[in-house]
Amino acid sequence: METQQHLGFTHRFVPGADPNGPTLLLLHGTGGNEDDLLGLGKALLPNAALLSPRGKVLEHGMPRFFKRLAEGVFDEKDLIARTTELAGFVRKAIEAYKLNDASIVAVGFSNGANIAASMFLLEPDVLRAGVLFRAMVPLQPPSTPNLQGKTVFISAGRLDPMIPAPNAERLAAMLRESGADVTLAWSPGGHNLTEEDVDAARRWLGQRPEVAA
Repeated sequence: METQQHLGFTHRFVPGADPNGPTLLLLHGTGGNEDDLLGLGKALLPNAALLSPRGKVLEHGMPRFFKRLAEGVFDEKDLIARTTELAGFVRKAIEAYKLNDASIVAVGFSNGANIAASMFLLEPDVLRAGVLFRAMVPLQPPSTPNLQGKTVFISAGRLDPMIPAPNAERLAAMLRESGADVTLAWSPGGHNLTEEDVDAARRWLGQRPEVAA
């Protein structure tokens, strides 16, 4: 498994057991890279294909998927442009790797979860489902997207110092109001990902035959 440099992003691709099965789009947090969530992807859906790009924005040398002005304050113009760019990468990867375009599942942590949420709001045709660990509202979309048929699992921390509980609840409400089937699960911890988060997400995916492999 080599790091790939084409399609506009440095990334890893791991084929799935079934060419027509789901693909997990793995989106790391700040300071991560294309290797960070490969183990998580295997733990969530062992037979799925894995597509894991590296964020192209550097913050003090740490890769991210879009710029921010301060903690929790996003550069909205950059976020919109980066969301469009990432959606384009996914479309090119679908063609290059012959993926099932009806079964792309975003799995994101923190910054990666935020750009996944932005993709649902701005590029809703790209994703079938999402598993968003520690996500917050990324932006207010210019128009309400049509998320009918989309399913989203949001895992939020009750003691998360970076994302107040009302923000996670607002994100869930935004997606629901757009037609998505949203599950908001609460962890007793903070911003870090826990085994309980992973287990809950795995169970949720297992109950979704349209995306489970």
